[in-house]
Amino acid sequence: MTTDRLYYTDPYLTTFDAEVVASREHDGRPAAVLNRTAFYPTSGGQPYDTGTLGDARVVDVVDQDDGTVVHVLDRQVAAGPTSGAIDWQRRFEHMQQNTGQHVLSAAFARLFDARTESFHLGSVSSTIDLARPMSREEIARAEDEANRIVWDNRPVHIRFLDADEAAKLPLRKEPARTGKLRLIDIEDFDLSACGGTHVSRTGGIGIIATASWEKFRGGTRVEFLCGVRALAGYRALRDVAAASIRLISVSPAELPAGIERLQAELRESKRTLKDAHARLTIVEAAALAAEAERHGSLQLVVRVLDGWDAGGLKAIAAAIVERPGHVAVLFGGPPSSPVVIMRSAEAAVDSAAVLKRLTAAFGGKGGGKPDVAQGGGLQGAPADLVAAVKTILQSI
Repeated sequence: MTTDRLYYTDPYLTTFDAEVVASREHDGRPAAVLNRTAFYPTSGGQPYDTGTLGDARVVDVVDQDDGTVVHVLDRQVAAGPTSGAIDWQRRFEHMQQNTGQHVLSAAFARLFDARTESFHLGSVSSTIDLARPMSREEIARAEDEANRIVWDNRPVHIRFLDADEAAKLPLRKEPARTGKLRLIDIEDFDLSACGGTHVSRTGGIGIIATASWEKFRGGTRVEFLCGVRALAGYRALRDVAAASIRLISVSPAELPAGIERLQAELRESKRTLKDAHARLTIVEAAALAAEAERHGSLQLVVRVLDGWDAGGLKAIAAAIVERPGHVAVLFGGPPSSPVVIMRSAEAAVDSAAVLKRLTAAFGGKGGGKPDVAQGGGLQGAPADLVAAVKTILQSI
């Protein structure tokens, strides 16, 4: 048997009675097949409906090759009479987006001969993929034309014709299916084969707003929002803009210039901070080198420096070992922070070997070469780490 699809003729139907003809599992979840349904299954770029079937919640709706519609549920239902209720808010959002896509695609086709290759109705916004590149100005013109049709409040008719009859009509796109076709006819503007749900007049779309566009496979992907989603998108954008205006104390018209000014100030601050960091590194290195401990021909600097990351430790160590005969072993605090080991060119110390012995005793990992090694993740108190390094170096 096939399932009688009530949404084909009445997309505004929200409740219905039916028979559960089969109670089964679908991908490990409870499911039911009905003799008739108003639930739309995922198809043609449009997501499935949700709602209730008896006491069960409908969590997915799947179109089967045999013509049946499987309703995936949160609990099992028994065979026999039942009633269904559609989540109208979700359904109406989908109706607005789907009909809006017909209008927008027709506008691109009529104005610029730009064919829609595919359509995706997402959970927040929708996209169409056009077969050719589009400019900002062209997209704006198509958007204006689409909204003119919306505000004309034109009728949207549902027609059923055989494929041979439909072939004689000016369809915007050649249908992929054969046999009996369901056509959506937007009066004097668009005629397309489609099995989805649509509003009865274009005014029900509310508004069509293009949100973004990008190059895609030699053409253009256009993101758009219709009706309630366009309103939600506007509110989100309004709130973000209002918060930004308050934060940087500018008027709405001055917002872009205000952001540019902040970016310029941030770049200058980064340059100033980098210069200050470099000068501080030199001062820190000189202070540490002045307190170096002599070990034979070597000057040892073994310290824990709180607040310095691996890059800072490396810069300080490099400045220390510019001095002849110096070895620097610097830890960042707290424990498990980085460690950097460096030596002067003439110092007879293998930095990588020292690090290997440290990680063997305190865990962590790292590596390097005789002149410089770097690691992290050592587990130990600062005093224990310093003492262990001194013992290792004094044994060389």
